[in-house]
Amino acid sequence: MTDIRVTCITKPARDSKHDAITHLGGAGWKWTKAQVIASIEAKANTFHTLVNGNRGDIGVVNGATGKYLRTYADGQWNDNLLSLPECP
Repeated sequence: MTDIRVTCITKPARDSKHDAITHLGGAGWKWTKAQVIASIEAKANTFHTLVNGNRGDIGVVNGATGKYLRTYADGQWNDNLLSLPECP
């Protein structure tokens, strides 16, 4: 199992109704949200963010509209993935 650092995200066009993430990326890679969810659920890889020296592990959450990704840091689920810069 590889531990992968996420450094950027892609969100839908501004006219989208939802502030959802469509892709996650890092140094030399960019995957769809579905690919990351499948990889986590299959226990093939783990994903995390590292912001200001603080690690946030990325996990899958079952929401009202389906599965989505959130970070877990300091004992709490949070939405700091949305604060990452846009992937090129």
